Amino acid sequence: MISDRQLLIKLNEQFGFTAFRDGQQETIKAILNHQDTLAILPTGGGKSLLYQMPGYLLPGTVLIVSPLISLMQDQVDRLHRSGEKRVLMINGQLTGKSRHQALQRLSSFKFIFTSPESLANPEIINKLKKIQITLFVVDEAHCISQWGPDFRPEYLLLSSVLKQLGSPTTLLLTATATPEVRQDIIQKMGLQGDAVTQVIRSVNRPNIYYAVERFISVNEKEQYLIDLVNRLAGSGIIYFASRKLATQFAETLNQKTKKTVAAYHAGIAPIDRYRLQQQFMDNQVQLICATSAFGMGIDKDDIRFVIHFHEPANLESYVQEVGRAGRDGKPSLALLLYSPGDEQIQQTLNHIELPDKELLNAVREKRQPSSVLGDNRELFTFYLEHGYNGETIIKAFKNRQISLKNHLNWMARYVNNTKLCRRQMILEYFGERLAKPQVPCCDITDETLLQRFEKNDDSQTKHIHSIIKLNWQERLYQLFNINHNKEN
Repeated sequence: MISDRQLLIKLNEQFGFTAFRDGQQETIKAILNHQDTLAILPTGGGKSLLYQMPGYLLPGTVLIVSPLISLMQDQVDRLHRSGEKRVLMINGQLTGKSRHQALQRLSSFKFIFTSPESLANPEIINKLKKIQITLFVVDEAHCISQWGPDFRPEYLLLSSVLKQLGSPTTLLLTATATPEVRQDIIQKMGLQGDAVTQVIRSVNRPNIYYAVERFISVNEKEQYLIDLVNRLAGSGIIYFASRKLATQFAETLNQKTKKTVAAYHAGIAPIDRYRLQQQFMDNQVQLICATSAFGMGIDKDDIRFVIHFHEPANLESYVQEVGRAGRDGKPSLALLLYSPGDEQIQQTLNHIELPDKELLNAVREKRQPSSVLGDNRELFTFYLEHGYNGETIIKAFKNRQISLKNHLNWMARYVNNTKLCRRQMILEYFGERLAKPQVPCCDITDETLLQRFEKNDDSQTKHIHSIIKLNWQERLYQLFNINHNKEN
């Protein structure tokens, strides 16, 4: 077994770092000891090191399953810049002669990135079975639990893929997971819970200030956002529930503010999305109006604010997305804007018309064509082709609808809350407790802390006291370097 000192030497020689971040060394040692590992480390916590270092210390190939092409491309580019050329990305863009040649020499690659959809291809699995997969990595592992059965169901096949590849050591990576989700991830991967090493760090980001602003109408919310963007300093992301609104609002903000704004969503061509990412990283674009497709793998330290124009589907997604702010440790803002009816958007997005189980069985038995299943025929056909019957499919989808409704109820509690600390609400959702009060914290808690500081005389306390006495928007001007003057 490699010693701690040897690990530090390797860390410095290979990656140029002199110390591990919290949780990294513990995770790497578990992997080197061939222990299946679930690592839950904060956004920006250096998760790529967790499979790259073992990759250099172990024989064979590291296979990384990733949810987005942009996320894969970012990791591939980083490895190339570090001088590592033994990297391959298997996805729909790898075609023709290049694909044939790559699949013929898989064993020559140290790191192979792919998607769950690619691993559903028997040809690719058969090629991978012929090489030594030392480490099987699932990046953004919360997707195993959060997605499906109604979205990207190929994630449910990963346990079968793992077995077909000889059950190599498995590393599951994510920034957020409740105790229930952790258990669900492990179960769906077909791993033994008591045999999986769990390295868990708090989701708390002390430098992020949480706030919710409620509005009477969408028009009022839109005008507020335009005014706020004119005042906010630095780079930011605004999340929308629809591609259309993200595009429209990017155009509006370009016209009505002095920031350079761009829209980012899955409807934009991959090459243009990649270009936008690079422009955002280089500060050529200051503000991104995005759907949830944006942010995974974006390693930008100085994002100062993340605003949600619409209520997210669940608290896990919200924490993942706002966690992209303030990776440099400096004060940053997580602001959720709400107007009546926002929750209906997510309810509509979550709704799927279910066919009768008899109809599903008829398609399964070839008595009916798949076209009778309607707009979601490809989704239902996926399960039928993988051995599910109509009753099992209907039960899975109904359970999914109950789960989605519970998630929306949690978001409603967060939005409508007027008494509880928002940070504490988030931590309790993830099975944690806030060890001590933080100032600044959120738009709720800071108001309740006023009396705590009234009897103290030190200068720092007086500064905090003066900030708390302001309304939360005015506090933002002081805490986050927001410009008072819209014309500047």
